[in-house]
Amino acid sequence: MQIKSAVLREIGAEAPYEKSQPIHIETIELDPPEKGEVLIQIKAASLCHSDLSVINGSRPRPVPMALGHEAAGIVVEIGDDVFDLEVGDHVACVFVPSCGHCGPCREGRPALCEPGAVSNTAGTLLSGGNRLHSGTETINHHLGVSAFSDHAVVSRNSIIKVDKEIPFEKAALFGCAVITGVGAVVNTAAIKLGSTVAVVGLGGVGLSALLGAIAAGASHIVAVDINETKLKQAKELGATEVYNSKNENVIEQIRKATGGGLDYTFETAGAVQALEVAYSITKRGGTTVTTGLPHPDNKFSFPYVSLTAEERTLKGSYVGSCVPSRDIPRYMSLFQQNRLPVDKLITDFITLDEINKGFDLLAKGDSSRIIMKF
Repeated sequence: MQIKSAVLREIGAEAPYEKSQPIHIETIELDPPEKGEVLIQIKAASLCHSDLSVINGSRPRPVPMALGHEAAGIVVEIGDDVFDLEVGDHVACVFVPSCGHCGPCREGRPALCEPGAVSNTAGTLLSGGNRLHSGTETINHHLGVSAFSDHAVVSRNSIIKVDKEIPFEKAALFGCAVITGVGAVVNTAAIKLGSTVAVVGLGGVGLSALLGAIAAGASHIVAVDINETKLKQAKELGATEVYNSKNENVIEQIRKATGGGLDYTFETAGAVQALEVAYSITKRGGTTVTTGLPHPDNKFSFPYVSLTAEERTLKGSYVGSCVPSRDIPRYMSLFQQNRLPVDKLITDFITLDEINKGFDLLAKGDSSRIIMKF
């Protein structure tokens, strides 16, 4: 079938993207779903820094590539060997497909699925195949989803069935921002009731982590960013204190105000400077968690002795250490009970044709989640 899709053909184009137009809206061919795959009609997709990092070259991926990974839609067609979905079901997309058979999957860590990592890097579906074409040219899949399209063929293991009562533009958030941010708090760090928490970097993932910390019973939450609009939003969402990290003495200010640092700090910006701040404001015996995905060449250094002498913990968190089939329904239930108000992260709505302008908005830093509706 023919679909309308946002295709990135050049990595590293100069901003503003509304002028350089690195993303082209094209009519391309989408093959039918094969064994273990599903055709979905995309109803809403959100713009994420993981998309932006492909555009600007921080996360190198093969081009041409049909972008987009954080989305929700309706099942239109089901391939062979898919028995637990029906046409008409509503689904949210997950950006790491899990095979269920590799070592990490067998250990209950599907975020680290080895075939999933290979296929995502190669720009294919979990099967290793590709369903997107423009004439004889192959178009690569972004994170097994390619959601900035009106339709997508995905692995069954890239989608989670969701409650039809949840609007698509809100359901879309759960497949990336929410499971990454909330999961980092409740899965990776497993914070204790009454803990003190800091979140450094207040994009969609960071603000999700903030909401997760509130839901998990943190007693004190410090929010840190360079953007005053984001700091105001964090305060409105429930942060106890906010700090602008452009302040030269921000680390000393936070350590003094918190009696030497916080129990848990979460770095969600994907920047070395942000991780340095997060590690520096973690108290003795505390835990620093990063969800950031910087360029592979970026390095982070810290005082080696602090790990031992201060019994520090430094952890990475990918996809919030989540089991999506378990965690997304749980988080959606909390959302429906008004205990996880992630819909407050949505700041803008755009159309597919406005996608380059949308990424300018995201790069500027004032927007948390920009939703594309189909």
